[in-house]
Amino acid sequence: MLLSKKEIAELHKINQEHCVSIFISTHRGGKKILQEEDKLNLKLQLKNVKNKLAHRGLHKDTIDKITTPVQQLIDDSAFWREQSDGLAIYLADGFFRSYRLPIHFKEYNYVRNSFYLKPLLPMFVDNGNFYLMLLQLENVNLYECNKHTISEIIIHDLIPEKIEGRMGYGYKQKKLQFRTRQTDLGQIMYHRQKAAATGTKEEIKKYLRAVYEGILPVINEERIPLLIASQDYIFDIYKSVNNYKYLFGQNIKGNLDYVDIFEMHERAWEKIVPVFEQKRKDKIAAFKELHGTGKTTTGITNTLNAAFTGKIDTLFCQNNTDIYGNYRKQHNSIMVEESKENTSAISLLNLAAVKTFLKGGKVYSLEKEEMPDSNSSINALYRH
Repeated sequence: MLLSKKEIAELHKINQEHCVSIFISTHRGGKKILQEEDKLNLKLQLKNVKNKLAHRGLHKDTIDKITTPVQQLIDDSAFWREQSDGLAIYLADGFFRSYRLPIHFKEYNYVRNSFYLKPLLPMFVDNGNFYLMLLQLENVNLYECNKHTISEIIIHDLIPEKIEGRMGYGYKQKKLQFRTRQTDLGQIMYHRQKAAATGTKEEIKKYLRAVYEGILPVINEERIPLLIASQDYIFDIYKSVNNYKYLFGQNIKGNLDYVDIFEMHERAWEKIVPVFEQKRKDKIAAFKELHGTGKTTTGITNTLNAAFTGKIDTLFCQNNTDIYGNYRKQHNSIMVEESKENTSAISLLNLAAVKTFLKGGKVYSLEKEEMPDSNSSINALYRH
């Protein structure tokens, strides 16, 4: 499974005096793996983290205890042979998690009383999470995907194994009434084109409804686009039983009997990527159109208060910049620090981004020139 919203919520709940977040870029293979470049980058980040913890007054033994899991990763050769594009690590006293993710992180570490989660949020917008279902009457497979990854979701216990499993012996008998012909070699070839032609449309419809009802609890959890790979006639019938709001309107056509799943993933991304690009463009256009009407805001004070109350539909954060300070929820007061050297100050951009996301808003990380209002490092579009 891909990184989930629930996982973000669990990480956000952790509040200790010394929470450490580390990010590095990694490589899936090649020369840089052999040269241990990724391992060296993590070693450098760990050294910086230890210095920060020492600056916060921790004894060396305590620092070593907290950071031991990271050192164990550094020493694990097998771990470095199975990387994605980026590695995110979260640790505190008695807590450790690491995530190999398809995000090219900028090398960075953050030591405060909570975790730095903003770099993970592009997983939920920029990379375009979606479901891909390979739909045949003989076999159904469901995958969770984004731009870089594809991971199968096991659904065999949720749906009929094949159409005969739903329709029974009668359908199977009709399906066996295929034609044969003699080849030049005297062998018998069985024709399977449109196997469903020997069954009725209503039988197929019942089967596809059972498939839909079986996968619905799974796909409803994330509410992301569902793309179908199937023959046209199967897709047309499936659409008639589907009520999932995010079903993509076109199917991927082709023979699924001998499919290369990685090639299918590439085809799926090419087909669905305009959906994600257009969403971002539409939100930027909406901000610009509504700016000055009271339906948008810029600046950290108004934005952070709106994030806590769930008022934000879409948040735009500028890359490679931050705002440090302290937020007092009970007084709705914000004190911005000119420098991040104050160890009690936290990233207010991170806090605004996480609160927006957990309250159901979208968070986009953009370059300065892409920001709707580039005069501010944080822009928000309110819910209507």
